[in-house]
Amino acid sequence: MTSTTDWQTRVGDVWAAEYHRTDRSLSDLACHLDAAILAAAPHTGTALDIGCGAGATSAALASARPDLRITGIDLSEPLVAVARTRVPAASFRIADAATDPLPQPLDLLYSRHGVMFFADPVAAFTRLRAIARPGAPLVFSCFRERTRNAFAAALVEDVTGRAPVDAIGYAPGPFAFADMPYVLDLLTRTGWTAITAAAIEFDYVAGEGTDPVAEATSFLTRIGPVARAIADAADRPQLSARLSAALARYRIEDRVVLPASAWIWRAHAGEPS
Repeated sequence: MTSTTDWQTRVGDVWAAEYHRTDRSLSDLACHLDAAILAAAPHTGTALDIGCGAGATSAALASARPDLRITGIDLSEPLVAVARTRVPAASFRIADAATDPLPQPLDLLYSRHGVMFFADPVAAFTRLRAIARPGAPLVFSCFRERTRNAFAAALVEDVTGRAPVDAIGYAPGPFAFADMPYVLDLLTRTGWTAITAAAIEFDYVAGEGTDPVAEATSFLTRIGPVARAIADAADRPQLSARLSAALARYRIEDRVVLPASAWIWRAHAGEPS
């Protein structure tokens, strides 16, 4: 489980420090998501980037839609600081989409993997629909099942000898929206319409360069499920060596590429009830 406090402290701090490598890891997915957002985006109006992170998704949209007023929000102060530096054409601030004041009415809502961490997703998506202009598009990505994402399943088992087990029911975290029927029901119940989901298989680039295995090992011992699994282990050096051995199997020339899978969801805000 990844909590609000985690993003405001250790998780957000590490993601801000590692934003170059996290952006690279998701760059193949970003091509699909950015295209889906652009296809839905109006040329003018107000847009909200939910869980904007270091601003990569807003940077792509701002470049293509210079007259769109973009606000990015995130719980992490260091991530917001990075986004402000990278994307001066957009506005970024620390805020919780579920509770804090937001610009409205919204003409576009979008997110790259930023909507799976709400303590109460029903309340959050109800609120977002309420401040969206009727018909406004919502586009977001989220991981599919853990077992379809090698960085979160196969690698963890290779390193620790134990297959990771997901929580029963909803728990905020990277795989909270993996189940398509759950998300479809959530969006329907909270007033969203014309809902679709597209499955995207993508390359998760964990390392590259002259020694991509060492670079991938460095990255994945800083961020993600393997990092959490070995963070406080007494035999951390041995577990890191196991990780390097496992990553070597995914090396393709000067890159370490892990198979990964995500959903891209599209919906529109329904009329107020």
